[in-house]
Amino acid sequence: MPGPLTGKVALVAGATRGAGRGIAVELGAAGATVYVTGRSTRERRSEYDRPETIEDTAELVSAAGGHGIAVPTDHLVPAGVSALVERVEREQGRLDVLVNDIWGGEKLFDWDRPVWEHDLDKGLRLLRLAVETHAITNHHALPLLLRHPGGLVVEMTDGTAEYNRDTYRVSFFYDLAKASVLRMAFSLGHELGSRGATAVALTPGWLRSELMLETFGVTEANWRDALEREPHFCISESPYYVGRAVAALAADPRVSRWNGNSLSSGRLAREYGFTDRDGSRPDAWRYLVEVQDKGGTADATGYR
Repeated sequence: MPGPLTGKVALVAGATRGAGRGIAVELGAAGATVYVTGRSTRERRSEYDRPETIEDTAELVSAAGGHGIAVPTDHLVPAGVSALVERVEREQGRLDVLVNDIWGGEKLFDWDRPVWEHDLDKGLRLLRLAVETHAITNHHALPLLLRHPGGLVVEMTDGTAEYNRDTYRVSFFYDLAKASVLRMAFSLGHELGSRGATAVALTPGWLRSELMLETFGVTEANWRDALEREPHFCISESPYYVGRAVAALAADPRVSRWNGNSLSSGRLAREYGFTDRDGSRPDAWRYLVEVQDKGGTADATGYR
């Protein structure tokens, strides 16, 4: 049976692992052709030096029912991004969904270290990877996306606009990067809305990414074992949960009602009725405000 996104073309920038991989796979499960980009390939790893590759992601997309196409791309290089978009145009003639999930900053920030003590080169590199890459990609990809009405741009970040407005996020550079992407979606909403497209900011909750699972010494199969070390991990979600959020947005004929808004996987799950792969429906950002940030006992009852 054709999926709701059969015939649609998506570009997930930063799809090597984590949320980007989950989004690409769920777009594929809905029937889309998905171009997946990143710097880690089977021939060459990025400075992350991790085993996940864009080829792996493309294969997962195809196995899910879509058509995955891996294109090695450094989104800090405008010429490379331009060549990527030219390839999508040449091969597909359209672009319906653009997901900017480029990040690459986990090893570049220090928790709670003030700006005057933080390594400046690492901080500036983080901003380039997290903000400049999104701007370059939008510059080159949006003319193709606007060629057909109904296009969707998803700016991936960490935290909702409301939560980040009132909460210091980790460090100066991390806070600035995530706030910038939130504002980017708001600005794009103004520029795209009158031209027939929609832009949103989207955040997952506490993500069980490959790196996070490795940090806790668990796998997706036994992730609850990590609760002995961090009880609030009970509210965590798989990368496929936010992937289903993007797929639901992309299939919604009324998606323009979200234009310029800041959204979360938990909020969209309530709206569209999807669940995580385990059948749960975690609402991490409500849990953070009502339980974790108030020093409450870890208990996800009523929040997933």
